Amino acid sequence: MALQPVRGFTHPLPGNLDVEVIETSSLGDRSYLATDGDVAVVVDPQRDVDRILATAGRLGVRVTLVLETHVHNDYVSGGLELARLTGAEYGLAAADEVPFARRPLSDGDVVELSDRMQVRVLDTPGHTFHHLSYALEGVEGSVGVFTGGSLLYGTTGRTDLAGEQHSETLARHQHTSAHKLGALLPDGARIWPTHGFGSFCSAASVSGDSGTIGEQYHLNPALTLAEGEFVEQTLAGLDTYPAYYAHMGVLNTTGPAPLDLRPPARATPEELARRLEHGEWVVDLRSRKAYVASHLASTVSLGLDGSMATWLGWMIEWEAPIVLLGESPEQVGQAQRELARIGIDTFSAAAVGSPRRLAAEPGQLRSMDSATFADLAHSLSSRGEPSEDGRHPTPDVVLDVRTNNEWNSSHVEGAVHIPLYELTGRLRDIPSGTVWVHCGSGYRAAAAASILEGAGRTVVLLDDAFSSAAHAGVPLAGST
Repeated sequence: MALQPVRGFTHPLPGNLDVEVIETSSLGDRSYLATDGDVAVVVDPQRDVDRILATAGRLGVRVTLVLETHVHNDYVSGGLELARLTGAEYGLAAADEVPFARRPLSDGDVVELSDRMQVRVLDTPGHTFHHLSYALEGVEGSVGVFTGGSLLYGTTGRTDLAGEQHSETLARHQHTSAHKLGALLPDGARIWPTHGFGSFCSAASVSGDSGTIGEQYHLNPALTLAEGEFVEQTLAGLDTYPAYYAHMGVLNTTGPAPLDLRPPARATPEELARRLEHGEWVVDLRSRKAYVASHLASTVSLGLDGSMATWLGWMIEWEAPIVLLGESPEQVGQAQRELARIGIDTFSAAAVGSPRRLAAEPGQLRSMDSATFADLAHSLSSRGEPSEDGRHPTPDVVLDVRTNNEWNSSHVEGAVHIPLYELTGRLRDIPSGTVWVHCGSGYRAAAAASILEGAGRTVVLLDDAFSSAAHAGVPLAGST
């Protein structure tokens, strides 16, 4: 499979230092490569380290140090493999016990990379007990800090990943750590967090796409609120996080295996039909609009244009057999890469082509009804009369598959709420009749609609933004 393009950008800094930002938008995370033009340090690399190696090659620099801010819970780290491939030192918190060789780091340690660049280790517990941040220092002093899951843009990392019983203690640590960073670093120092760009490791939505220490004093609750207020707000805002997180820390602590992106075995249409009949997860990677137009019965819509790995990893039983369906080998390869980042490496099979080509018989082909919130408003106000164009069956149930926090903020009056990650285990909780299903934008609703259809329900996908519901005239409840 061809190397995926690096998605990121560069932060030029004083003293001829640069920080390359390497985004993994599908998981809401960032990795970083800081360099003085000759040597480089990499912070919190994702598992697919070929992107890091390509960046270093493009810049003509040598990676001599790899650092982890913490044992990650939302992805499998590539740090151990990157250190092995480059010969770099691998630095982790001294307090984290691991079976592989690494450089143990503690608060106040300084690691010199050259006479122009060094990193200073700062103990910043909160996101985890042993969390570290790394101040990047040049000839003119500190220019920024890699904050991992500590100080994010306008928020902080969540504090319940070590167990709910530790949430309050870690929230207090998080507040203290934020103030420590503020006290030790100049206002102009940039912050480079790992989380906060859609990752469920963030305690709340981020504010902005970049920031400095000084700016955070005006907008980050960890720096604007007293400790008690910050702790109360943080704990109140925590929602459920993906089930696969339970496996990430174990993999990262024991040492992840090298990445293997060899293509899965190709399945024939007849084999696909057998696997579908046996109830395997057969994942359609195309866009939801393509899925609506035509798909194989009982497949699940999780397009590569959304957070496919997060939602699949959250819904499946760990190590359940998975089959990937794509329009091209490149789509299947991209899905493999995305899923490998959360430790899913093994697939039953894969298939490439259109639904018509992959169907063992014409009876396998399906299409799906889709509608907008304007259609829903009309149907609800007409008390069961058909829609104006007569296409949409009357809703007996409006199903909301968003998260708890989203539901509590605002929802359709009379709707049934089952978050997507609970849906497969709660199908019996959905009243009988035609189900109109929605989420925030349509992506999760498409996944839910495909699961409901596979369970034999009559379903309409609300392929629309929830933000348009009120304007369309849909009656809402909750805090709008």
